[in-house]
Amino acid sequence: MASIFTKIINGEIPAYKIAEDENFFAFLDVFPITKGHTLVVPKKEIDYMFDLEDDLLGGLNIFSKKVAKAIEKAVTCKRIGTAVVGLEVPHAHLHLIPINEITDISFEKPKLKFTEEEFKKIAEDIKSFLK
Repeated sequence: MASIFTKIINGEIPAYKIAEDENFFAFLDVFPITKGHTLVVPKKEIDYMFDLEDDLLGGLNIFSKKVAKAIEKAVTCKRIGTAVVGLEVPHAHLHLIPINEITDISFEKPKLKFTEEEFKKIAEDIKSFLK
């Protein structure tokens, strides 16, 4: 059965898309721990990050770097933290999380809530900095 991320990639479930190419898809996390929290996934559905082929893993990092640079310009933060947890969805994914201090990257924090309009604005702001 397709993962929720595959359903998002295929347009079966709506998402606040940030970027896409032939191999990767980036979209806002709808349960963010900070403003601009973005997920980057390979389109190929593989459960565990370290089961990705080397070229796909390398490509994911290069694609994520472009997205992270755009997030840094769109959201006030000191840097973009990254996390690979991989337990909640059986589809490899990388969290890009704007942070100002180490505690900003805690998944134990209450999730932020944004309106649909706020999510759309955040996504548009990030996309405006993609080259």
